[in-house]
Amino acid sequence: MKKFFALVTAAMLSVTMLAGCGANADKAEGEQAAASGEAMETPVDIGIIQLTEHPALDAAREGFVQGLADAGYTDGDKVNIEVQNAQGDQSNLQTISQKFVSDRKDLILAIATPAAQAIAAETKDIPILVTAVTDPAAAGLCSSNDVPGGNLSGTSDLTPVKEQIDLLTKILPDAKKVTVMYCSGEENSAIQADMAEEAAKSKGLEIERKTVTSTNDVAQVTESVVGTCDAIYIPTDNVLASSMPLVSSITNPAGIPVIVGEQGMLEGGGLASITISYSDLGKTTGEMAAKIIEGADVSTMPIGYAPNPQLMLNTDTVSELGITIPADIEASAVKVTTTASDSAQ
Repeated sequence: MKKFFALVTAAMLSVTMLAGCGANADKAEGEQAAASGEAMETPVDIGIIQLTEHPALDAAREGFVQGLADAGYTDGDKVNIEVQNAQGDQSNLQTISQKFVSDRKDLILAIATPAAQAIAAETKDIPILVTAVTDPAAAGLCSSNDVPGGNLSGTSDLTPVKEQIDLLTKILPDAKKVTVMYCSGEENSAIQADMAEEAAKSKGLEIERKTVTSTNDVAQVTESVVGTCDAIYIPTDNVLASSMPLVSSITNPAGIPVIVGEQGMLEGGGLASITISYSDLGKTTGEMAAKIIEGADVSTMPIGYAPNPQLMLNTDTVSELGITIPADIEASAVKVTTTASDSAQ
């Protein structure tokens, strides 16, 4: 009997040793696979903080996601993208920024200047890319647009302001007084307003500035310029972009042409623009994100700009205003119409 138990004990020890050897072999195989890059990579966590919803900012966000995908980083596969929209509320921007930092995002995209300033105030470590920001350096986001330094770079939506004022004078050669309208709280808009005033004065135009503080006073300010100017110029301004259907519901019946900074505002009822593509701008930013994921240093990446601005014309607004467009502009402009869903109620 003792001999039997001895044999059983020996057999059990042998099985245990073999199982242990198998486990060790499996572990060694796993470690070897990880060392050779065969193990599955952990997706990169990206947070997107967007100031508010309107066509230009939405297009920039969608372009960013597409730019990443084109570079091989598809959402839900190699990257996980979380989108948060502040709905134009500054306190929401701060809350979202703090959440992204607490969540230890690997990279953050900020869309529009207030969003960029909010997240930049919360972290100096996480790489930040911005887009739809007119002048990142002037907004205090980086040391310079050529060599940003720090943890932030991205793309500028600076539009060809001088060419937009030139367009105004070509379409409206008899114009004498132009109102430049923008939100006083948006630094990017003030920069463009300065540029527009300089360009307009070089054309002999009289300039008046009118500012809004929020969407709540857009109607009142717009109504205040009716009968006081020959045309209005509105740069790429987030508050007025989201309110453009309201603006055009006042200006177009009053016969006041409005030259705008970008396509979404044009589709909201503006007359004409030389505009950049926010989708292309977003794609450029997505390409920059892919390079950062692959090891590029964000601090040395210069601020990028949108290529190939396009002349665009809203044919619905032309008809409503009853004006004649110069033949060369009519022939070369990309035609758009007022978007039905954006029409003022």
